[in-house]
Amino acid sequence: MVRSFRFGVNLVTPAPEREWRAKCRRAEELGYDVILVPDHLGMAAPFPALVAAAEATERPRLGTFVLNAGFWNPALLAREVATADALTGGRLELGLGTGYVRAEHEAAGLPFGSPRERVDHLRRTVEELAGLLGSPEHRPQPVQRPRVPLLIGGNGDRMLRLTAEHADIAAFTGARSVPGSATGQLAPITAEELDERVARYRELAAGRAEPAELNLLVQQVVITEDREAAVRPFLELVPHLTAAQVLELPIVLVGTVEEITAQVRAQRERYGFTYLTVLEPCMEVFAPVMAALRES
Repeated sequence: MVRSFRFGVNLVTPAPEREWRAKCRRAEELGYDVILVPDHLGMAAPFPALVAAAEATERPRLGTFVLNAGFWNPALLAREVATADALTGGRLELGLGTGYVRAEHEAAGLPFGSPRERVDHLRRTVEELAGLLGSPEHRPQPVQRPRVPLLIGGNGDRMLRLTAEHADIAAFTGARSVPGSATGQLAPITAEELDERVARYRELAAGRAEPAELNLLVQQVVITEDREAAVRPFLELVPHLTAAQVLELPIVLVGTVEEITAQVRAQRERYGFTYLTVLEPCMEVFAPVMAALRES
């Protein structure tokens, strides 16, 4: 059975109360299924932002995309998750990742750790959260049962194994961290590399009772009739790629509404992505694509 599409928008720009509520309402008006917030220093604190989003809206789910596990103690995080789930009326979706910006850890006075140490910490966090939030003794209690839906984002083998074992939603970034970057610089992976990563996840998840929803974080959406001209400004960011190669990247949606709609459908067939997340600057631009995909 093919899943229906679901669409989320990641709100990355902090705003005062009135402006924050207005853009959350706008996301709902445009038809987004999920309002999401990231977990970076310099951006809005995730849980208060989501509670405010819940008060401003009625329909969308509300999620973290994604929490930096290195910022969180599992016992304190369990309290935040349960409280936020209650205050959003059971609309919370919990997204978790290892964290990838060394400079943020240094600014917070927290250890960054090696990739292995960060994955180990995320695994402990996921497992301890499951125990805490699944216990009838835990206070406060979340609203959703059997649990708040869990999204895990990552690309490496150990992250994919953890995702296959525990996540309701498997999130793919379509990019990897640039070695040695303290600021979290990311480089896109090719369509063929993403094929391999999704295939590896499916191999690891083969024994699951229920398949996970597959998510892709889209970095750029441009409505245009001149696709090559539209991607030229991006080429200096990816000098190792040609314009044709950029247009093949799954995280770049460029073209007419009809062309992008066809691309999204093709990516559902190729990879299984049915849950797409766009960044806040693309929120309005992507709306007609969402409408077209729902009508077809």
